[in-house]
Amino acid sequence: MRPVIHILVIVFWVLSASQAICDVYSWTDENGIRHFSNVSSPYGKKATQIPESVSSVIDKSNFLVTKVFDGDTVQVQGRELEFRIRMVAIDAPETGGSKKNGQPYSQRAKEALTQLIQGKKVRLKQYGTGGYNRVLAEIFSQDVNINLVMVRRGLAEVYRGRLPESLDFGSYEKAEAAARRRRAGMWSLGKAYKSPKTWRKENPR
Repeated sequence: MRPVIHILVIVFWVLSASQAICDVYSWTDENGIRHFSNVSSPYGKKATQIPESVSSVIDKSNFLVTKVFDGDTVQVQGRELEFRIRMVAIDAPETGGSKKNGQPYSQRAKEALTQLIQGKKVRLKQYGTGGYNRVLAEIFSQDVNINLVMVRRGLAEVYRGRLPESLDFGSYEKAEAAARRRRAGMWSLGKAYKSPKTWRKENPR
């Protein structure tokens, strides 16, 4: 009975009514973290495949934010799952990891996001799975869109890449334009500002 419950939980999680349904794979790594992928499971990992025919639903459950990695990536826990969220539509300054110096305002972005949601229950609006098998989502705390908050504060820019068609892209563009006008956060750097996307190209892992 327990495996069936797990499968139902996964189905409830990885699909969203706002996007096309596709085959999804789920597996647990050696650290006990549940991963999702719309491609396949990694070599040597036993995965549960969720077929395309499964009806999509919107997940309105609350999840606890257990860790903030940087200004746009967090880990959440709930419903017997623990996994990472890549905050959709935004791109925060890169921290650089343990071996490199990060971008200006990268630590401020991390600190701000930590203050906003660390240890709190949040609601997620999913948009599928992104790189490194992270769930793409908007994060809501007490009905406040935290993704937009980070952009409004000048601690993240609008993601310069492909975005889900169902996303309200206009609200993010307006938030960034307003932050630029106010020279909020990282926009105070003026010509010295460098997009996280550009920084990643110049500083490959």
